[in-house]
Amino acid sequence: MTWPAVHVSRPIEHDVAAVSRVAGDPAQLPSWAAGLSSGVRHEAGRWLADSPMGVVEVAFTGPVELGVLDHDVTLPDGTVVHNPLRVLANDRGSEVVFTLFRRPGASDADFAADVEAVGRDLDRLAALLDALAP
Repeated sequence: MTWPAVHVSRPIEHDVAAVSRVAGDPAQLPSWAAGLSSGVRHEAGRWLADSPMGVVEVAFTGPVELGVLDHDVTLPDGTVVHNPLRVLANDRGSEVVFTLFRRPGASDADFAADVEAVGRDLDRLAALLDALAP
């Protein structure tokens, strides 16, 4: 089965390496990814995050250094959600693209809210990179 998808993207005025270094660091997720903003910790070789759904595991599948920031989020019930996230070269900056799949049971309103939330996360990522730049 395939799900409908929306690609949410933002230009970021930093190169692929800089964006990947920050966005691909699980410890930085609370700084820009609202769904994982309650805290991220590294335990027994796994990255765990407090989310509105409870404790989730986040695993980047990479290669992060090449701008492939796809990550799997394992929910408290064991469901694994694959989240494609790419950082593409765009002149001297980057285009960050998150693919959001509409999962079964998601209402139009819920899916629209998820799309907006991803956009806000990417805006926060851009602001974080600006703040970290020398």
